[in-house]
Amino acid sequence: MPTLRDVAKRAGVAPITVSRVINNTSYISEGTKKRVEAAIRQLGYVPNTLARSLRSRRTCTLALVLTDITNPFWTTVARGAEDAASKAGFSMMLGNTDESEEKQARYMKALLEKQIDGILFVPVGKTPALIRMLKRQDVPVVVLDRRITGDRADVVRCDSEGGAYKLTNLLLSLGHRRIAVLSGPKSISTAEDRVQGYRRALAAQGVPIQPDLMQYGAFTVESGAEMADRVLKLSPRPTAIFAGNNFIAIGALKVMQGLHVRVPEDVALVGFDDLPANLTIDPFLTVARQPAYEMGSRAAELLLARLDGTAPRGYQEVVLPTEVEIHHSSGSVVSAL
Repeated sequence: MPTLRDVAKRAGVAPITVSRVINNTSYISEGTKKRVEAAIRQLGYVPNTLARSLRSRRTCTLALVLTDITNPFWTTVARGAEDAASKAGFSMMLGNTDESEEKQARYMKALLEKQIDGILFVPVGKTPALIRMLKRQDVPVVVLDRRITGDRADVVRCDSEGGAYKLTNLLLSLGHRRIAVLSGPKSISTAEDRVQGYRRALAAQGVPIQPDLMQYGAFTVESGAEMADRVLKLSPRPTAIFAGNNFIAIGALKVMQGLHVRVPEDVALVGFDDLPANLTIDPFLTVARQPAYEMGSRAAELLLARLDGTAPRGYQEVVLPTEVEIHHSSGSVVSAL
């Protein structure tokens, strides 16, 4: 296996010059740099990243801790983050909490023990103590998808409230006045934001807010089915359902099919995020689409900027817009109110 000294000999320079080219630690003339890079290619030299990390206290590794990697939304977020990290020469470790604070705590402890350079994570529950602990360890973090309270940190999220407002307004414009919202846990800011956007749209149109039409559960297929079953058994039942995420929408669709409720003829349905690519449904779902890939890449880029000292001063909150994509599930007319 070729060594750094072999590269230096081939390029006709001192070993320290090769090291400086690899680590980009000082100015090297363009001609010398090209000779060193050519020698590296010709010899197939691979720098000893472990030794470099021991000297720089860097592992060139980031961590991404998500809540449910089986959800296509989070898979896309992960791809965006990984691509940005890879472009900068960093590898990415992945964790999955299943919305468990206990699992989240275990992951953070393990990541700190591995001397991870930085962490991207979707917080579970209350996070101030966790963020303070990471700060004490001098590990930069970027929070994904959710607002945080207490100790501040960089955040990259989408405009959940704005997307919910647009979706609810769409249903109102189609004549619906009895609209149910099926959301995630109250403890999660995205779940609360989507209900808040729904409430704001109803209030703007002077439509009374009915507590029995506001359901909180989990961002899962099972919870979506349970919530849909409850609201569809109300009398009168809602003429439209707003599902808080794609998994809730799948659960609602299963129940509607089981009850022979036609979409959108009997009850319109809209949701957040696209359904899985392998799920073919009729009618195709109207959704508020979040830029999942951009969320992941922007978060990783911000974390990397924190690491190299080029990030803006003060904590940043990046809020990405949502875009409503209209398909047949929301209907174009209301047949019976």
